[in-house]
Amino acid sequence: MSSASMAQSLPDYAELFCLTNFSFLHGASHAEELVARAVQLGYSALAITDECSLAGVVRAHAEAKKAALPLLIGAHFHLTRPDGGAALSLVLLAQNRHGYGNLSELITLARTRSDKGSYLLHPADLDGLADCLAILLPAYPGYDSAGVDRLHAQAAWIAATFPGRAWLGLNLLHRAFDDAHRATVEEVAWQHGLPITAVGHVCMHVRSRKPLQDTLSAVRLGKPVAECGYALAQNAEQHLRSRLRLANLYPPPALRETVRIAGLCHFSLDQLRYEYPDELVPPGHTPASYLRGETYIGAHQRFPDGIPAGVQAQIEHELALIAELGYEPYFLTVYDIVRFARSAGILCQGRGSAANSAVCYCLHMTEVDPARGNLLFERFISRERAEPPDIDVDFEHQRREEVIQYIYAKYGRDRAALAAAVATYRPKSALRDSGKALGVDLAVVEKVAKAHHWFDGKRDLLGRMAECGLDPEAPLSRQW
Repeated sequence: MSSASMAQSLPDYAELFCLTNFSFLHGASHAEELVARAVQLGYSALAITDECSLAGVVRAHAEAKKAALPLLIGAHFHLTRPDGGAALSLVLLAQNRHGYGNLSELITLARTRSDKGSYLLHPADLDGLADCLAILLPAYPGYDSAGVDRLHAQAAWIAATFPGRAWLGLNLLHRAFDDAHRATVEEVAWQHGLPITAVGHVCMHVRSRKPLQDTLSAVRLGKPVAECGYALAQNAEQHLRSRLRLANLYPPPALRETVRIAGLCHFSLDQLRYEYPDELVPPGHTPASYLRGETYIGAHQRFPDGIPAGVQAQIEHELALIAELGYEPYFLTVYDIVRFARSAGILCQGRGSAANSAVCYCLHMTEVDPARGNLLFERFISRERAEPPDIDVDFEHQRREEVIQYIYAKYGRDRAALAAAVATYRPKSALRDSGKALGVDLAVVEKVAKAHHWFDGKRDLLGRMAECGLDPEAPLSRQW
């Protein structure tokens, strides 16, 4: 049988539980690597389900779109009982735009009620969560009586909370108690009328990332790899596995269910659109008429001796394009914030490509006089690019909080947000933490980290190691 014929005879599969390296110190692969590997293996779809986060889905979306791979958007959660004890673990997948919004709200709730870097969700928080699919992840091993009782209670809860939208996840990673685990999951699923779906709990795109996965686990646990013992994954099975291997591990219905679940999810990040506030427009005006009026009020302030003909022509050109693309509410939103800052004596300055706009200048959002040069408005807004404009405004640091509080008060905390910053490793920090985790002498770790520059490549790093007395060809050096 040819390889093509064999591939066609294998069951279809969609991975529904996959972490990227945005699940910090848990995922060992980039989102792009996971998508590329899923395509290579012929997967029907791939879900990105970072823990209480959607941070990995943007890069995955861009890569999946290029490869025409259906991408599912979801997240993994550990729920906590009201008394603080562990409740259960589950994956939620957004079915549509509304489900994505609900999932985003749930993550916001979980993050804002806990300390930075952690989250807190109770089972009751998921009551009424619409347009999301839920996959309960049974603890492993779950074959003892206490574990079975807990799983029964969890299955009853998820079946009631997500009627017709709940599954039991079967995770088989070639471990000692897989048979007992599978039997328990199948029995509980049968008793509660829940379908079973295969899940992989993927943390890496290929099995060769296992040493890195172990190192990340050691950093997370705060001890060397050699001392982590059973806290490390028993094997390298938490990678994207071939469909042949999956067919040899899972019962066919569990594999078919993955594809059925993927078919129930229709959300894509391409469906997201900016939705601007509409309360900025006073009665008797449309966004277009109000923006035009405010622009010309500002133009007369900027040019008290008369608006130059060239500037007026530029204003009309810009207003026409803004109206064509429907961006008036966006300009009015930024204008409102800048107007507040200036009225409160808060220093602010627009910058970037917005400086090419005569409208922005007339609204006092930027300070580049269109009468003194040739503006390239299409660098700022272009019909061909078909993407929203970006007006960057800097506010003085000491009073920035006043602006933030004004936005919260004006638009409501449920409609305003700060952009999230995702922490990533810098080279020196990565060298220090990974060196300690691998058991490298701490003095050597510090010496190499201090000698390393951010622009150094792999060869430069090996050279730094040699300068610090390490053999760059030694296995430990190569792993580091």
